[in-house]
Amino acid sequence: MLSIARISKGKGPFYQIDLSDGETLQVSEDILVRYRLLKGQELTEDKLAEIKKSTGYDFGLQQALNYLSYQLRTEKEIRIYLKDKEIGQEDRHKIVEKLKELGLIDDLTFGESYVRTNMRLSDKGPKKLAQQMQQKGLSPEVIEQSLSQYPFDEQVENARQTAEKTYEKNRAKSQKDLLRNIQQKLMTKGFTNDVIQEAMQTLPQETDPEAEYELLVQQGEKIWRKNSRFEPQKRKMKVKQSLYQKGFDFEMIQRFILEKEEEASE
Repeated sequence: MLSIARISKGKGPFYQIDLSDGETLQVSEDILVRYRLLKGQELTEDKLAEIKKSTGYDFGLQQALNYLSYQLRTEKEIRIYLKDKEIGQEDRHKIVEKLKELGLIDDLTFGESYVRTNMRLSDKGPKKLAQQMQQKGLSPEVIEQSLSQYPFDEQVENARQTAEKTYEKNRAKSQKDLLRNIQQKLMTKGFTNDVIQEAMQTLPQETDPEAEYELLVQQGEKIWRKNSRFEPQKRKMKVKQSLYQKGFDFEMIQRFILEKEEEASE
């Protein structure tokens, strides 16, 4: 029959029990008291098995509580965490149910908090948040209910701020290309078309022809030099294609090409 060789304080709230055969157990103070474990005490195989079973649940619960102490977690995150800690499936289920009973796991509470936080601190739209919440294990119903925390006007305001910042940082692009890029960026961030159209109304929609042509010349000169190795006709075609892809007006491109041809003939 095995006996307890030593009991010592372990990491955190746990105690280490050294058995006479060299095996060690990590148990909580609750387990010590519940089974009245003392140095020199003999343990039957049945009693040891019972202690180990209780220890798995107790250890997993303490680990889960510690994991939850940093921030809210979803049920899926808790289950994955306990599995990584090698807590048995039966104990994992019991621990999750206990945490739900204590109100420490609630996917709807998590979802609503997640949406409110991102609404204030990030530039993500509802589609992006829904995708992230799905990855965290929230059900479609919970996701839909959580997104009610993100009203339309808040979505428009966040999208508008992102659009204006992007506009200011990319003034070197053509107006058409810039607006197209902003729209694409807002879509990538998870905003709907209705929100995007509303948010972009505050951006300048009319093009200043002279400012636009000045930008075209700046970029056109670089592209012209880059394609200098080609014969004249192919060079002109490549420059036209590049500038058109960048969103510049075709008539302005033609004007630039004519000016370059005049320079070459002088």
